Amino acid sequence: MADELSQVRLTHRQIRVLAHPLRIQLLGRLRGEGPKTATQLAEVLDTNTGATSYHLRQLAEVGLVAEEDRAGSGRQRWWRAVHEMSSWSRTGYDDDPDARAAVVWLETFQVNRFVELAEAWQRAVSAESEEWRDTGGLSDYMLNLDPTQVRALMDEIEAVVERHARHEPGPGAKPVSLYLAALPKPAAPAQEGSR
Repeated sequence: MADELSQVRLTHRQIRVLAHPLRIQLLGRLRGEGPKTATQLAEVLDTNTGATSYHLRQLAEVGLVAEEDRAGSGRQRWWRAVHEMSSWSRTGYDDDPDARAAVVWLETFQVNRFVELAEAWQRAVSAESEEWRDTGGLSDYMLNLDPTQVRALMDEIEAVVERHARHEPGPGAKPVSLYLAALPKPAAPAQEGSR
């Protein structure tokens, strides 16, 4: 088992390619469920194989997915995610308006996806065992930190997550979504006449 999650810091081109509703879902499925064919992905994402194949090739062109060589697979192409995780820096794209727009799109997608998952959990939680109903949950904290402290906090939390991601799953394990956000409170807009 590897010591670290494989991670890619998205280039301008990669982030622009990834900011697409089908492509981000394709990459997410490959990361979460392992290698699949375009046909398998089309079925689970309720789309057609042609569109799925096209978008997989777009992701492959920028190195986010790759074909997997499988003996005896005939004409079927198997695809896999190249990395387990993507990251980016908002300021890394200041010189590229399209990449900046892609960052906004990806972050909006993540927020919406979190809401979908949280609502699905709320609908299903009563059918779960007591053990699962009492695990996880939602927490929020309001801290006063400077940018260096925020980065240190995020690095520490990510190290803990990475350590747990490398554990062998125990009996009864199931996928668990963990969303992490550190959102500085926006500055209040300047009042007219306060200058």
